[in-house]
This record gives sequence, structure tokens and C-alpha cells, in this order.
Amino acid sequence: MATPIFIGDQVTAAGYRLAGVRVRAPAPGDETAALAAARADAPLVMITAACAARVDAAALRDAVSALAPVVVVVADAQGDVAPPDLAARLRGQLGLEA
Repeated sequence: MATPIFIGDQVTAAGYRLAGVRVRAPAPGDETAALAAARADAPLVMITAACAARVDAAALRDAVSALAPVVVVVADAQGDVAPPDLAARLRGQLGLEA
């Protein structure tokens, strides 16, 4: 069974590593390449919002919208950058919010 991959900062990665997830803490500027490599190697990729903000916008959009592997943007331990509010986005797309 393939193991999920987490991409983000060292502190948050430590928690994911303890949970048995493979982790990547890319150097600044290497986030897009780390995401591409993780997508080729794992069934699930979790990337912090701060790290996702530094990924090429088109590459991130393609990764999140692809059916496989599943790519999700998660919060980091510091909470500096909030992940997208998917519930609000869905309500807006369904016309439940103005």
C-alpha cells in the first residue's frame, strides 16, 4: 500500500512523520517541483497553505482538480496562512450565499 506524502514546513512535517506519513520540506523555490514529484509517487498529497501559496498557480490548480492523486491543502502548525474555506466555496457555487 502506498503511503501519503505531506509537503510543508519542518515543524508540521514532524507531526505527520509521527503519524507514518512520508514528508517533504522543500527549500524556498522548490515547492512546485516537490508537488510534481509527490503527485507521481503517492495516492494522497497534503500540502500546507503556506507552501501551496509558493507553488505555480497553474500547477496547483491542476493538482487540486485532478482525480488522482488526491491533493489537499491543509493548515500548518503555526497557522500563518489559512487553507481555503471549501464549505464557503461550495455554498457560493450552489447559490446558497450571495
